[in-house]
Amino acid sequence: MDAPLREYRSKRDFSKTPEPDGNEGDVAPFFVVQEHHASRLHHDLRLLMDGTLKSWAVPKGVPEGPKIKRLAVQTEDHPVSYGSFEGTIPDGEYGAGTVRIFDRGDLEVKERGEDRIVFEMRGARFNGTYALIRFKGQENKNDNWLLMRTR
Repeated sequence: MDAPLREYRSKRDFSKTPEPDGNEGDVAPFFVVQEHHASRLHHDLRLLMDGTLKSWAVPKGVPEGPKIKRLAVQTEDHPVSYGSFEGTIPDGEYGAGTVRIFDRGDLEVKERGEDRIVFEMRGARFNGTYALIRFKGQENKNDNWLLMRTR
């Protein structure tokens, strides 16, 4: 598990930030949406896949209804224990600001490819099937995806 979390760990000084370092065991698939009051308010969508939380920053929030499409920028993988993290990351540290859990629940990945992930979230706020579709082209250097509710 060290390789998937190498980028995550390299961006943080765990003697200064209350964020988890990522040493944990197996858990059932889940999703978490965290409200992150960083330099700009946004939501972080995290899906447990391959033993880590695959993560996207969603500047305008996860769509709660169909026909709404939102930008989702993929970020580094986070440890599974980040799924229960709430707290304040100190100024001067990567991602500085307050993180709160907005929703959390069960996850079922229905389809997964390099450029498309279809998944069902069953939480208190988000219940339904969603899709992440990677933007095409070489200009997509920041790993931009489109997030939408499918049904």
